[in-house]
Amino acid sequence: MNITRTFLVTIVPLALIACGGEDASDQSDAPSGAVTADATGATGAAATFGDADVEFAQGMIAHHEQAIEMAEMALDPSVGARAEVVDLATRIRAAQDPEIDQMTAWLEGWGASIVMDTSDGHDMSSMAGMMSVEQMDALAQSTGADFDRMWLEMMIEHHEGAIVMAEEAAADGTNPDVLALAAEIIATQQAEIDEMRALLG
Repeated sequence: MNITRTFLVTIVPLALIACGGEDASDQSDAPSGAVTADATGATGAAATFGDADVEFAQGMIAHHEQAIEMAEMALDPSVGARAEVVDLATRIRAAQDPEIDQMTAWLEGWGASIVMDTSDGHDMSSMAGMMSVEQMDALAQSTGADFDRMWLEMMIEHHEGAIVMAEEAAADGTNPDVLALAAEIIATQQAEIDEMRALLG
């Protein structure tokens, strides 16, 4: 009886030490140049990130926000958009709203700004596929078939820009969640581009 108790008292701490050693080795496997966030800020795969991951999230939030703005224009009944455009706009808003929330949560967990630093002259409007103020104004003033054509052409360009950004994140990113979202954006938005080209005839 005493021998068994002594054996358990000895072996349990050794097992705990062994487990602790595995945790330490896991952390040493983080990608070079990546940052590991505090466990309270990010968990699991989201704990490791690099500059490319932060830039992707910051840029794609702004990119998605403009796509949602365009989608909401199409959903305004006074515009008279065709049913297929309204359906696509509804799906775009439904998909990209949660993605904005997801990327915002990443940035907050990483302790990074939600908005990209533009002090070095980097301008959000220079991102691939972003529409200018003039283009957005022209879209807002159009209706009916003119709106449909303009909206589809602009959204195709916008989606193509998002794919470029996602491909850059896939090449340079280190965060598994970022890589997964980038792959999803590439697949989803390419399918929507094909759909919009078909609508343009």
